[in-house]
Amino acid sequence: QAQLVESGGGLVQPGGSLRLSCVTSGFTFSNAAMSWYRQGPGRERELVAAFISGAGSTNYADSVKGRFTISRDNARNTVYLQMNNLKPEDTAVYYCKAVYWSFSQNVEVWGQGTVVTVSS
Repeated sequence: QAQLVESGGGLVQPGGSLRLSCVTSGFTFSNAAMSWYRQGPGRERELVAAFISGAGSTNYADSVKGRFTISRDNARNTVYLQMNNLKPEDTAVYYCKAVYWSFSQNVEVWGQGTVVTVSS
């Protein structure tokens, strides 16, 4: 069973930093496309950052570019999101997502989310 477990969220003041972690199991992590999404109060879920293993590329939302960094550790089956210079508008539930190929189809798996609150 493929599973994603996020951690690292919390309460932080504007300008502060947090590092989110997503520990995965149940699939070949090195071949998976990993990404982070978030859903703020009263807003739809949106893509924050993505890392595609096969392409070796990264992608960021304009609102976080230059502040957030996605990375992965294949030995630990873990993807990270380093968040610096946090702003109140970054307040959201952050979700980890995996997409991988299995038996001629793409499989999509979501974590349960971790809460990030940015407030003075």
